[in-house]
Amino acid sequence: MQFDPLTAISSIDGRYRDSASKLAEYFSEFALIRARVRVECEYLIALSDTKGIGIRKLTEAEKKTVRAVADISEEDARIVKKIEREGFEEIPATNHDVKAVEYFLKKKLAGTSLADVLEWVHFATTSEDTDNIAYALLLRGAILDLLENALDPIRDTLDQYAKTHAGAPMLARTHGQSASPTTFGKEMRVFYARLARQLDELAKRPILVKFAGATGNWSAHSVSVADVDWIGFSEKFVASFNAKDVPIKLELNAFTTQIEPHDTYAEMFDNMKRINVVLTDFSQDMWRYISDGWLGQKAKAGEVGSSTMPHKVNPIDFENAEGNLGVANALFEHFSRKLPISRLQRDLSDSTVKRTFGTAFAHSFIGYKALLRGLSKVSINTEAMKQALEAHPEVIAEAIQTVMRAEGLEVPYETLKKLTRGRQVSLEDFAEFINSLDTSADVKKRLKAIKPENYIGLAKEVALKR
Repeated sequence: MQFDPLTAISSIDGRYRDSASKLAEYFSEFALIRARVRVECEYLIALSDTKGIGIRKLTEAEKKTVRAVADISEEDARIVKKIEREGFEEIPATNHDVKAVEYFLKKKLAGTSLADVLEWVHFATTSEDTDNIAYALLLRGAILDLLENALDPIRDTLDQYAKTHAGAPMLARTHGQSASPTTFGKEMRVFYARLARQLDELAKRPILVKFAGATGNWSAHSVSVADVDWIGFSEKFVASFNAKDVPIKLELNAFTTQIEPHDTYAEMFDNMKRINVVLTDFSQDMWRYISDGWLGQKAKAGEVGSSTMPHKVNPIDFENAEGNLGVANALFEHFSRKLPISRLQRDLSDSTVKRTFGTAFAHSFIGYKALLRGLSKVSINTEAMKQALEAHPEVIAEAIQTVMRAEGLEVPYETLKKLTRGRQVSLEDFAEFINSLDTSADVKKRLKAIKPENYIGLAKEVALKR
C-alpha cells in the first residue's frame, strides 16, 4: 500500500497532517540528520579555530564550504540513510546512524581542499556527543515555534477575554453547585495567569548537553592532545549554538556518563505537561459554558453537527483539544520517567524513545490549534449568564451572613444555613429575613442592595490585573 494521508498509520501523518506538518522541520528523520551534520560541521570548524590541537586553520572560504555541506538536501539525507542501511558506493553499511553521518561528510569533503583534514571529522567524540546537541537544537526550535505560533496566541486571546469581559457577572460553581458569583473575565484571567507562568518557565529553561567523549571523561581528547583545555573548549563550542536573542540556551553539562542524563529534558517535558493540563482544564470549562448556553458558537456553513440531529453545533474544537493534549501528556509523562534512567554508563533504550518526541509535540500542536479554532467561534451570552444568576438567589447567603458577623449579630451562619440549605429561596425571602434582623435601617438597606449580579467582589479588578 502506497503512503498517503489516507493510508497513514498515525493520525498525525493522516487526518491531522495539515495541522502538524510544520513540525517535520524539527522531528522528521531528515531534520535529525540535518542537525547532526550541522553539529559535526561546526565541530570541525571549532577544532580548526583552536590552537594546539593539530588541525590546520581553515580559510574563510573553506569554512563556507563546510557550512554549505551542512545545509543538506533531502537527497543528501537519503544517501546518509543508504550508508547506514545498505552502503553507498565504496562505503559499506554501518548499521549506525551517526557513523553514517561521519562517512557522508568525509565523502562530501574528499574532493575539496579539505581532503587533508578528513580524519578530524568526529574527532575523539562519541555519537551521543553529536546526537544530544542535535536533539537539543531540534527541541529548542520546536518549543520556540510552538510558543510563537500557538501558545502565545492562546495566552493573548485569554488576556483579551479577561479585559473585555472583566465585569460580566457569572454564576460560579463549586462541587458543581451554585456558588458565590464571579465574572467571565476573571475566570479567563485565572487561566491566563496559569498559562503565562508555565510559558515563562518554558522559555527560560536551559537545556544541558554533553560533549565529553565515550564515557564523559574527555579521555580520547586528553590522550591525543594533552595541552588543550578540553572542558573549556566544550563549553565554548556548546555556547556557539546560542544566539543572543534566543531565550532557551544550550549549556554544557560537565558531569555525565556516555550520555547526558536528560534531567533537563524531563524538566522541559514536565513543563509541557503542565501547560497541557492547564489547557485541558480550560477546554473542559469552555465545554461546560457552551453546554449551559453561556457561550454561543458560530455555525459554519455546510458543517454538520450530527448525522441525525440537524440543530446541533458541537464544541468539537474543545473536545479535540482535550483528547490530543491527553495523548501528548501520556507520552511526556513517559519521557520524564524513562529518559533520566540509563543502565550504568549507557544503554540504548533512550534512542527509540527520543524518536517519538515529534508525536508528543504534534498532538500538543494539534490540540493548541483546535483550541484557537474554538476560541475564534465563541461569543459570550450575557443574557443567559444573567438568567442563571437570577435563578440562584441563594448565592448571596454568604454575603448576608458575613455582614451580619461584622455587625455582631448572633449565629449568622447557622441562621442563614437554616433559611437556605437544601431549599429554594427568593430575593423576597431574603428581604423578609433582613427586615426581621435586629440591626439599623442603614445595614438593612445595604443588605437588600446585594443581588447575585452585583455580588462579585473584586473580580473585575482581578480580571484587569496582569
